[in-house]
Amino acid sequence: MAIVDDIYGNVDDFGLITSAEARELGVSNKELVQQARRGKLVRVARGVYRMPVWPYQEAAPYAIAVRAAGEGAYLYGESVVALLGLAPTDPTRIWVASPNRVRRSIGDGVTVLGMQPAGPTDFYEGVRCQRASDAIRAAVPRIGFERAREAAGAALRGGFITEAEHEALEGELR
Repeated sequence: MAIVDDIYGNVDDFGLITSAEARELGVSNKELVQQARRGKLVRVARGVYRMPVWPYQEAAPYAIAVRAAGEGAYLYGESVVALLGLAPTDPTRIWVASPNRVRRSIGDGVTVLGMQPAGPTDFYEGVRCQRASDAIRAAVPRIGFERAREAAGAALRGGFITEAEHEALEGELR
């Protein structure tokens, strides 16, 4: 079986694989670079590669940012609100939180915050994210109280938060 077939069988929902995951398959960094030169993979961030035949998905930039930030990273605050389409946000900014220190640049417009998850994380659209209710709370300084209330209502209608979480958010956002 060819190297690219091994990689193709182990990519995630966005056609992404990290160099660490490839190493677990027995594929070295040198082989990944060779596959990228041949056009079989596309390097999208340091240590993150994408299958070029994979269809584009709107959530792909978020997935790439989280994967590039490393193990344990998750989408944070305003970016979760944007991913779920709960309220208008700045599309040029992606906020990622990571429990590990990230020294390298993840990409233009991506800000990595060093922090442990304050609560449990969820997967939305295939991307590891801060829970919707916590993300709305964290986004308030950037999106404001009015848009945060709109986001809370949209999250309730979308099934991302419960009625109890909505009531708690409404109380906090008054």
